[in-house]
Amino acid sequence: MLLRINPDKIVIEDILRAVEILKNDGVIVYPTDSVYAMGCSSNSPKAIEKICRIKRTTPEKINLSLVCADLSQLSQYAKPLPNNIFRLMKKALPGPYTFILQAANNIPKMFLRQNKKTIGIRVPDNTICREIITQLGFPLVSTSLHNEDDEITEYFTDPEMIYNQYETIADAVIDGGYGNIYVTTILDCTEDESVVIREGLGSLDVLN
Repeated sequence: MLLRINPDKIVIEDILRAVEILKNDGVIVYPTDSVYAMGCSSNSPKAIEKICRIKRTTPEKINLSLVCADLSQLSQYAKPLPNNIFRLMKKALPGPYTFILQAANNIPKMFLRQNKKTIGIRVPDNTICREIITQLGFPLVSTSLHNEDDEITEYFTDPEMIYNQYETIADAVIDGGYGNIYVTTILDCTEDESVVIREGLGSLDVLN
């Protein structure tokens, strides 16, 4: 299914169609403020396993991030943050950043990054995905369409090309316009000070 949603004039019925797919263990391809991503409800172990099959890997090996509508959902998934890290996140988000945080003790193992007790958190500056998460009531478990060694071209940014590739793989592809060709900036905030793991679309000026 191809769902076209205008980010400047969102029709709630279209958002709810995507939400219904997610509630029924579906997997969607959706726009963010960087490249398009593949995601499912964090409340659906079956859909998380489906994403792993699509990516031909296992929950222990895949890099999954939790994509939230805002920072209010953090307390369920991450340990309490030092004040300086919380201020940094408030300054940077919503935006094209992935924050690596210490995972809460009760978080399911499949959410952890490479079997470490850490988790990647995103709050994209994209109205479509944030509205989907708000209506769903749970964060999205998300992974990039591309692999680490892939060159990001139109194949990963043009929703029509994405749909042609994923129409029989994902339950829905959301066309929210062209995606970005740049990945997120990754900041490791598991210690008292943040460390830049990867510089991407997000400016490092937020660290100053």
